[in-house]
Amino acid sequence: MQTTEVNDPYLRIEPAEIKALEDKYLFSTYARSDFYVSHGSGAHVYDLAGRRYLDFLSGIAVNSLGYSHPRLIRVLLAQGKKLIHCSNLYYHAYQGMLAKKLADISGMSKVFFTNSGTEAIEAALKIARAYARLNGCETKSAILALKNAFHGRTFGALSITAQEKYQAPFRPLLPDVDIVEDVTVSALEKAFTDRVCALVVEPIQGEGGVVPLPADFLQTARLLCTRYNALLVLDEIQSGMGRTGKFFAYQHYGVEPDLVTLAKSLAAGYPLGAVLGHARVAESLKPGEHGTTFGGGPLACRLALEVLDVIEDERLLARVTELGQYLKQGLQGLASRHRSIGEIRGMGLMIGVDLGSLAKETVSRLLNRGIIANAAHNTVLRLLPPYVISQAEIDEFLRVLDVVLTEIETEPTPNTGAGV
Repeated sequence: MQTTEVNDPYLRIEPAEIKALEDKYLFSTYARSDFYVSHGSGAHVYDLAGRRYLDFLSGIAVNSLGYSHPRLIRVLLAQGKKLIHCSNLYYHAYQGMLAKKLADISGMSKVFFTNSGTEAIEAALKIARAYARLNGCETKSAILALKNAFHGRTFGALSITAQEKYQAPFRPLLPDVDIVEDVTVSALEKAFTDRVCALVVEPIQGEGGVVPLPADFLQTARLLCTRYNALLVLDEIQSGMGRTGKFFAYQHYGVEPDLVTLAKSLAAGYPLGAVLGHARVAESLKPGEHGTTFGGGPLACRLALEVLDVIEDERLLARVTELGQYLKQGLQGLASRHRSIGEIRGMGLMIGVDLGSLAKETVSRLLNRGIIANAAHNTVLRLLPPYVISQAEIDEFLRVLDVVLTEIETEPTPNTGAGV
């Protein structure tokens, strides 16, 4: 059992019982690792037996400030005693202040708060359709998205998530969605027509393998959206809130979006998402045309305000840039010794290492050695460590990865039984 003293009676449970309960009562939507999380501190999490793991995934880009950050704990306890939820029929102190901060750092004008990233995408799609109709374009309803994108799992978001494994079980999906099959300027130009109301892209495709979009592609996207009076929607759910060394990945490209979606690390572990809109779309939604019960609640917004303050006070954007370069250099050093390492790509502390068919096995062996990572697109080692990671902890990760890759590369190739 866990080593920390806990008074919660629900934690007096063995791993086998946890698994049995989930197997019996939960829909089987996750292929979980045999890993039972107890608590966390800094860049580490602990299992129920008290074993410590270095987290290079951050809850899939959520725990940007690591675990048990003292300022977040202080705010969580203080606000939890005052007000956790109030209806959006009324005002509370923090929603407007958070909206202003997000508008200031993004260059946007309006904000709608949600509970998750997929809900932010759904709101963005509604705004795009509403904007077209507001401008007298009733037939302007087509939405463009990219191959290998991931935008969420609800029907609208899933319809623009152009990966077969996600879409196949749920067709037919929404109509009026067209997929740009090649991430090239010519393919994008060919896809645009007067019927397009929005182009939705991730500046860095996360689930698609940590693939930054080419600068000329994103800049052309802006030009085409302006020419056709369509909205450029940038999905920063994974790449936003400082993960790339700037608050938003699009700020590396010098491109101004019409809508930006956020979630994941917005409240650094507490559920909160948002769609940010440029002034030109500010009148697209009227009272009663969209809403949410929990989005933008007082506890979530107060935590997000503290996250933004911590990023500023601890100068974490510069830290992310510096540590991202340090991690990339270390990975490039390993690449000179390991034939299994292909392309290394990404920005800041959002890095992908192409390992081909070895990615999943590498993730499994890293976990066995106390390192949490993830395989994106089945072939890419995805690294999303918290911003509070240290150089010493990066060195620890690199040492373990070196050992794991050496093991895999030196093992004999399994005999398939084929022969003459």
